[in-house]
Amino acid sequence: MAAGRLPASVTLLLLLLAATAVAPLASAVRPVSDAHRSAAAELFAASPDGSFGDVERIYEAVRTFQILGVEKDKSLTGEACKVAAEKLASSSSTAKDLFHAVRISGVLGCGVDSGVYDDVATKLKAVIKDTNSLLELYYSLGGLLSIKEKGHNVVLPDADSTFHAIKALSQSDGRWRYDTNSAESSTFAAGVALEALASVVSLADSEIDPSMIAVVKNDIVKLFDTIKSYGMVYSDDIRAFVPLILSLPSKVFSLTSKDQLKVEVTTVFGSAAPPLRVNLVQVLGSDSKVITTEAKELQFDLDSNVHYLDIAPLKIDVGKYSLVFEISLQEPEHETIYAIGGRNTETIFVTGLIKVDKAEIGISDNDAGSVESVQKIDPQKDASVSLSANHLQKLRLSFQLSTPLGKTFKPHQRPSTGSFPGLIEQIFFQVFLKLKHESKVEHLFVVPGSARQFKIDFLGLVEKFYYLSGRYDLELAVGDAAMENSFLRALGHLELDLPEAPEKAPKPPAQAVDPFSKFGPKKEISHIFRAPEKRPPKELSFAFTGLTLLPFVGFLIGLMRLGVNLKNFPPLSAPAVFASLFHEGIGAVLLLYVLFWVKLDLFTTLKYLSFLGVFLVFVGHRALSYLSSMSAKQKTA
Repeated sequence: MAAGRLPASVTLLLLLLAATAVAPLASAVRPVSDAHRSAAAELFAASPDGSFGDVERIYEAVRTFQILGVEKDKSLTGEACKVAAEKLASSSSTAKDLFHAVRISGVLGCGVDSGVYDDVATKLKAVIKDTNSLLELYYSLGGLLSIKEKGHNVVLPDADSTFHAIKALSQSDGRWRYDTNSAESSTFAAGVALEALASVVSLADSEIDPSMIAVVKNDIVKLFDTIKSYGMVYSDDIRAFVPLILSLPSKVFSLTSKDQLKVEVTTVFGSAAPPLRVNLVQVLGSDSKVITTEAKELQFDLDSNVHYLDIAPLKIDVGKYSLVFEISLQEPEHETIYAIGGRNTETIFVTGLIKVDKAEIGISDNDAGSVESVQKIDPQKDASVSLSANHLQKLRLSFQLSTPLGKTFKPHQRPSTGSFPGLIEQIFFQVFLKLKHESKVEHLFVVPGSARQFKIDFLGLVEKFYYLSGRYDLELAVGDAAMENSFLRALGHLELDLPEAPEKAPKPPAQAVDPFSKFGPKKEISHIFRAPEKRPPKELSFAFTGLTLLPFVGFLIGLMRLGVNLKNFPPLSAPAVFASLFHEGIGAVLLLYVLFWVKLDLFTTLKYLSFLGVFLVFVGHRALSYLSSMSAKQKTA
C-alpha cells in the first residue's frame, strides 16, 4: 500500500458514506443493486497477457466482492488462490506481498497448509526485528495478525520494543514519519502507525506498558487538533453509523389507477432497515410552489417491506411534483447505529385522463370574422365533418382541456432557449392539426397548448399550399406525458378552393417513394394461351399402340416355337434359388422398362438398372455355372 493511497474496498466504503452524508441534497439515491455488483465483477478481468495484476490489486478486488456480496467466478477464485499460494511459498516475497496473500487466503478460504503459515510467520517476525520502515512494520504486523485470526498460535516476542520502534517515528503534532531517515511526516502515516500499534497490542503475549498507551493517546489528541485546524470537527465518542437510503420503486403514478405511493428504506447494500417511521412532510409543484405542508405518516407493509400512502387525499393533479420525506427511528438504541440524514426529496410524475370539452370546427370570413359554418365534434371519436372554404376565409378550431380535478390543462413547459423556440414545449405537450391533400401533400400545424381557439388563415398560406385546390383530409393529434388518453383522430374533410397558380409559383415537393414498394404485389398479367393443335383420330392411336405390342407377341411365339420348358431347372435347393432370382431379375428389368415409359426419367431408370445389372450378373453366373457343371458330368458319363 503506497503512501497516500487507500485500498479500493476502503475507498468504496468512504465514498458510500460521503454519498449518504449529502443524500438530502441529491436525488434518485438507490441502494447497491445487482447492476452495481455485475459492474464490479466486470472490473476484475485478466489483462491481455492473462495475468490479474499484482497481489494487492487481487486482494482489493476479492475484498470488494465480499463487501458487495458478489458471487465470485470459480475460475477467478482459483486464480486468486493460486497467486496467493505462490507468494506465500516463495522465499523472495516481500512483507507487502505476504500481507496481501494472507488476506486473500482469509477472504476466499484458500486451502493452504498450516506449515506454510508457520514459515510466513517466521519471515514476518524477522522483518519486524531488522526493519526501521513504518510500512514494513505495518505489513509484517498486519500479516501476523491475519494469520492469528485464521486460528494459528502467533505471538509477537518483545512486543514492547516493537511498540517503541513505531512510537519513535511520531512527531510532536501527532503525525508520523515513514522511517528514521525521512524528515517528511503525514497524517496518512499516522493512520498506518496507529493501525500497526493496534496489531502489536493484539499480538503481544503480555500487557503493553500503560504509560506508552497513554502517550499514544496524547498523540491521537494532537492529531485530531491538527485535523481540526483544517476545518474538520471530531468527537471523543467516535461511532461508525450504518447509513439508510430512502428510494421509490416507481416514480410515475396514475390517478386513474389510484396508484399508491410506495417508499423503500434500506441500507446502502440493500439490507432491511430497522423499525422506523416515514413521513411525507411537504409536496412541491413543478414551479417549487408549496402544494401542502400537512405531514402524513406512511403505512408499513411487513410482507413487501415497503411504506405506502394513497395519493388521492393529497389532492394533487397531473404533472410533476417534489415530495419531501423525513425518517425517524422507532427504537432509541438504533440512533447510535444508523444514520438517517436530513430530509429526502424525491421527484414524481402524476398522470391521468384529460377531458376534452367544447370542441368545435368551422369556417369564418376573413374580414368581418363572422362564422359561416360551425360543427361540434368529439375529438375522442373519429368524425366525418364536411367543410368548404376559399382563400379568403379561415379555418377555426377550438376545444378546452381539463384535468381530473377540473383545472385547465396546460403544458408543462420551460422557457425556450437557443435557436429552437417552442421545442421544449412540444416535447412535453403536442397538439397538431394535419391537412392532407388528395395528392398526398401534407401540411402540419402546431396548435399552441395555451390557445383555446386556433385559426388557419388561408389567404396568407396560399403559396405554402402550392395553390392546390381540392379535398383535404383533417386529422387532430393531442398528446402529453401526463395525458393517459392521448389521441389521433380523423375530423373529416375540407374542400378548399384556391386561386390558379402563377407561372413562377413553387411546385409541390416530390413525394417520397416507399423503398419497400417494389416488394409489393405486382399488376396482374393477362394472357391467352393458343388453341391446342388438332389431334389424330383415336382409332389411329389404338392402331399404332397395337403395332408397338407386335414385337412382344413375336417374342412369345418364338418361345413357343423353340419349345421353352423347365426341364433343365436345377433340382437342388441352392442352385434353384439362384435360378429363381435370375428369372425374377429379368422380370424386374422388364417392369423397369414399363415404369420408364409411364413415370420415370432416364437418369433414374439408369440408376436402378445399374443395381439390377450387378444383381443379374451375380445370380446368373451362379445359375449358369451349375448348369455347365451338370452338362460336363453328363458328357463324361
